[in-house]
Amino acid sequence: MVNMAATLSSWPWENLGIFKYLLFGPFVAQVLYSGIQEGMITKDSGCLHILIICALRAVMYQQWTSWSNMLFITRCRRILNQGVDFKQIDKEWEWDNFIILQALVAAMASCIFPGLSNLPLWDTRGFLAAILLHIGLSEPLYYWVHKLFHGEFLFTHYHSLHHSSPVPQPLTAGNATFLEHLVLTAVIGIPVIGTCVMGFGSMSMIYGYVLIFDFLRCLGHCNVEIVPHQLFELFPFLRYLLYTPTYHSLHHTEKGSNFCLFMPLYDAVGNTLNSKSWELQKKISLDSAKKKWRVPDFVFLAHVVDISHSLHSPFVLRSVSSTPFTTRILFLPMWPFAFVVMLVMWAKSKTFLFSFYNLRGRLHQTWAVPRYGFQYFLPFARKGINNQIEEAILRADRLGVKVLSLAALNKNEALNGGGMLFVNKHPNLKVRVVHGNTLTAAVILNEIPDDAKEVFLTGATSKLGRAIALYLCRKRVRVLMLTPSSERYQKIQKEAPAEFQKYLVQVTKYQAAQNCKTWIVGKWITPREQSWAPAGTHFHQFVVPPILSFRRNCTYGDLAAMRLPDDVEGLGSCEYTMERGVVHACHAGGVVHLLESWTHHEVGAIDVDRIDLVWGAALKHGLKPVSSFTKHKQI
Repeated sequence: MVNMAATLSSWPWENLGIFKYLLFGPFVAQVLYSGIQEGMITKDSGCLHILIICALRAVMYQQWTSWSNMLFITRCRRILNQGVDFKQIDKEWEWDNFIILQALVAAMASCIFPGLSNLPLWDTRGFLAAILLHIGLSEPLYYWVHKLFHGEFLFTHYHSLHHSSPVPQPLTAGNATFLEHLVLTAVIGIPVIGTCVMGFGSMSMIYGYVLIFDFLRCLGHCNVEIVPHQLFELFPFLRYLLYTPTYHSLHHTEKGSNFCLFMPLYDAVGNTLNSKSWELQKKISLDSAKKKWRVPDFVFLAHVVDISHSLHSPFVLRSVSSTPFTTRILFLPMWPFAFVVMLVMWAKSKTFLFSFYNLRGRLHQTWAVPRYGFQYFLPFARKGINNQIEEAILRADRLGVKVLSLAALNKNEALNGGGMLFVNKHPNLKVRVVHGNTLTAAVILNEIPDDAKEVFLTGATSKLGRAIALYLCRKRVRVLMLTPSSERYQKIQKEAPAEFQKYLVQVTKYQAAQNCKTWIVGKWITPREQSWAPAGTHFHQFVVPPILSFRRNCTYGDLAAMRLPDDVEGLGSCEYTMERGVVHACHAGGVVHLLESWTHHEVGAIDVDRIDLVWGAALKHGLKPVSSFTKHKQI
C-alpha cells in the first residue's frame, strides 16, 4: 500500500470529494464572461478548449471501461479472468484526478505561452513534429522514469498504488499518486508544448495527440486482447512500435518487465522485454477466434426490473453498479437511450453475460434475459420469454454448466410452473434447474419470532405462500391465509398432517388481520390495505417489487436475501437493491445447490421437508442471513 505520508503521494484536493469539480469553475466562468462581453462564446477561448478536451477524455475512459466490461462481447478475449471487486472499484474511485491536474497545468501553460490560445486549425508539420518529439523524448523519458518508480523506495511510497489493482481496467490508468501524474503530465506535455514553441502548433494537433495518448493508455489497461496476432506476423516490426493489452498486462502481473509507454522498442533496447509477450498474445488471440472461454459451474438467470434498473449494469457505470440500486437524477438524461435499447433487445437480443464472481474455485456467472419486469405480465410476451429461458437452459446444458438458478420472474408459476415446463420438456438435462425458493422460504421463516402464535399471510396459495403456511402450521402457529379461493385453500390444508390442519385458517379480507402484528406479504398490497395492520406490525415480504413503506408506526423487512461467504472473489456489482456481497435468496439457493453437489432439479412446488436441510447447508457453507429480524440459530 502507498504510504500517504510520503511527499506528493496524495492529491491536494483529495478531501474535497465531489466538490473537486469546482476546480473547473474558473474555466466555466471565463468562458461565460467571454461570451457575455463579446456577445458569443469565442472559439479561440483557451478555457473552452480545455473544458472540451477534459470532457472528451472523461468520456473516452468511460466508454473504454464500459466496453471492457461488456462480458457478453469480451469474455473470449479477456487476459485476466478474475472479476473486478469492490475493493478495486473503491480504490479507483478518484481515477479522474489527473484530468483536473492536467487542465490546471494547461491553463498555466496558456498563460506562459499566450499563443496557445490562438492556433490555426491544422498544420501538417505539427503532427510530424509531435510524433518525432513523442518517439525521441516522451517514450524514453517515460521508460526511464517508470523503471525508477519500480525501485524499492519509489515503488513502496508511490507506484504500489497503481499496481494494487489486480485486474487492469481503463480507469486503472488514472489510479496513481500525484507525483506520478506530475511526471506523466510532463511526458504528454513535451510534444504539445514543443511543437507549439517550434511554430508548428495547431488545435487539431493538440486534440489529436491528447486523445490518441488516452486511447492508447486505455488500450493497454483494458484487459481485453483486441490486436490480432496475424498483424504482427505480416509486419513483424510493428510489434516494437505498438504495445498490446497482453503486453501491458504482463507488466502488471510480473512487474519486472515491459516498462514502455506505448512502444516495446524501448524494452527491447533496455533488455526488459518479457519473453512471453508475443506468445501469450497469440494464444489469447487464437482462443478468441475459437471462442474459448472458461465454462461456469453456476449460472444465475436474472432479468431487468425496469428501464432505470438497466442503467445499473456494470458496463454502463461501474461506480453506480457497485452500490445498491436506486433511481438517480443522473439517469434521467440517459433514459431515452435506455428505452431505445430496450426496444432493440425486445426485438432480437439473446441472453447475455452480465457479471461473474468466483467462490471456492468455482465460477459463478449471472446471465440476463433481455426482458423487463412489465413484459412478464403481457400475455402475448410469455411465449417469447419462455423461449429465451429455455434457450439459456439448453445453452448452459451444452456448455457443461452444473446448476442454473432462475431469478424471480423467470420462474413465475403462471409463466412456466416454477421451471417445471423446461424439466418436463427436456428430461435428459444434465444441468440442474433450480428456482431457489426453498432457501427463500427458509430465510423468511427464520425471521418469524419464536413467540409468534399467529401470522397473516398474503399470496397464501402461491408456491412460497403454500410452503410457509405448511411449515408454520407444523410449528402450531395459526396462519391466516388470505385467499378468495376456497378450493385452493382446502387443497393446501389437506397437505398438512391432520393434527395441524386446524392451524390453517382461510380469510378473505384484510380486516381479519387487524389484531395480528406479523404480516407475511407475498402479494403486493396498497397503503390502504396496510392500514388494517395494528401499530407495531412487521411486514415480512417475498413480493417483487417490494411494497411501499407507508406506515411510520410499523417496520418493513427487505426481500429475502443472504450474504455470500467471505471468500467470494471478483464480485463488484450489487444485485438490484441489495447491499454489497448480498444476493437474493433464490440466487443463494442455487449456490448452495452447487456447493452441496445435489443432483436433483428444484422446480415446481417447494418440498417443505427440505427447508431445514437447505437452511442448514447454507449456514454450513458460510452464507449468512442479513435481516436484523433473523434468529441466529437454525430453524
